[in-house]
Amino acid sequence: VQLVESGGGLVQPGGSLRLSCAASGFAFSFYDMRWYRQAPGKERERVARISSSGGFTDYTDSVKGRFTISRDNDKNTVDLQMNNLKSEDTAVYYCHLDRGVLGDFWGQGTQVTVSS
Repeated sequence: VQLVESGGGLVQPGGSLRLSCAASGFAFSFYDMRWYRQAPGKERERVARISSSGGFTDYTDSVKGRFTISRDNDKNTVDLQMNNLKSEDTAVYYCHLDRGVLGDFWGQGTQVTVSS
């Protein structure tokens, strides 16, 4: 299993970024996927989840209405569109796969910094 995130960077408050996670080594279309983030000195928190088909999504309250998770089961990618970014969104963002008894898997993370 390999999860590779990209798209992080430095953005001003109110700006947008699109993160992408390229997945390989497993049957991508069979699994829900998640994005997590971890800010300095804080615990890792789940940001968004998308069902295997893409038909169901949910978000942590702090990003509802600003972030959108999506997936492409032909390309084996899961994206996180982040709009109206705030300083409190600054964190390392991780793509996550839970395969149950087969284990759970994390990407290497991508840094998002929101600052003027």
